[in-house]
Amino acid sequence: MTAFLAITQGDPAGIGPEIVAKAFRDAPVDMQGCFAVGDVATLRRAAACLERPGKPSLPVARLGSLGELGQVPPRCLPVWQLPELAGTPAPWGRVSAEAGRAAAACVLWAARAALRGEIAGLVTAPLHKEALAAAGVAFPGHTELLQAEAAQHAGVPVAQMPVRMMLANDELRTVLVSIHVALREAIEAVTFDNVLQTLRITHGALSRSLGRVPHIGVAGLNPHAGEGGLFGREELDIIAPAIAQACAEGMDAHGPYAPDTVFMRARAAAHKPGEFDVVVAMYHDQGLIPVKYLGVDKGVNVTLGLPLVRTSPDHGTAFDIAGQGVADASSLIEAVRMARRLAR
Repeated sequence: MTAFLAITQGDPAGIGPEIVAKAFRDAPVDMQGCFAVGDVATLRRAAACLERPGKPSLPVARLGSLGELGQVPPRCLPVWQLPELAGTPAPWGRVSAEAGRAAAACVLWAARAALRGEIAGLVTAPLHKEALAAAGVAFPGHTELLQAEAAQHAGVPVAQMPVRMMLANDELRTVLVSIHVALREAIEAVTFDNVLQTLRITHGALSRSLGRVPHIGVAGLNPHAGEGGLFGREELDIIAPAIAQACAEGMDAHGPYAPDTVFMRARAAAHKPGEFDVVVAMYHDQGLIPVKYLGVDKGVNVTLGLPLVRTSPDHGTAFDIAGQGVADASSLIEAVRMARRLAR
């Protein structure tokens, strides 16, 4: 496998292209061996919106082959042009089927290249779920799209390619039992099998990246983790038995703990590590709010369970500021660094 990382341009109407361009301009060491997947005209427009007095301009080069990456100088943005995307860039800040199709095409190309072993992994700039839906894409986001593509590549049903979302920064990691579903469905997804499967995926992924058995804290579903059954029995009947089974399989899992305190216990500080390496959260917002509160500029989204490396910045398309050149590329750069560590 090569050491190259593909960075998808994201929704062309959002800030994805400009944070990709800004990362190549401002973090040339981190971006060595990386290339963008998308449309040259869209990325040139993004590079142009960054131009300011006293700031160097960013040349954009179209790649003829991945072998040319070694010849690309620092502070130059190499682009793998997808033929189907050539044309006028989508207008800034507008949801459109055209933009959704472009974003999905970039993800599919990069995923297939990673699954074939042609690249070490992919870093995905933000896409817009409404634009995906308008384009007729049957999946609500990156995670589900990549899961389906990996399952097809492996020749197995999607159910046999279970994946989980992990959000991570320097202070906290959290893995979710369910991802992009309505809250009512998320509560119904708290089953023995789903919690145990999440623990297995988390244990396997972090054992590889940490080089040791991870300490896993598990959040309850209900206030005060159910308060002994007073506020719900999911902790007693579902979550605790799943933790017990995980421990019987050799995992270091503990809980369920009150959701309003377990993330503080797991948070690492400069003077001491957290009590846990990761917290398994029962649903999307329960796990993501604590990480995002600590700062989206450092947060990284990692898909666990895939036979490829995929990371992403911890923010969306920000249509309201797209094209202004003010978007912060810090989270994308952190996602590149994380992908490099995972791809070793």
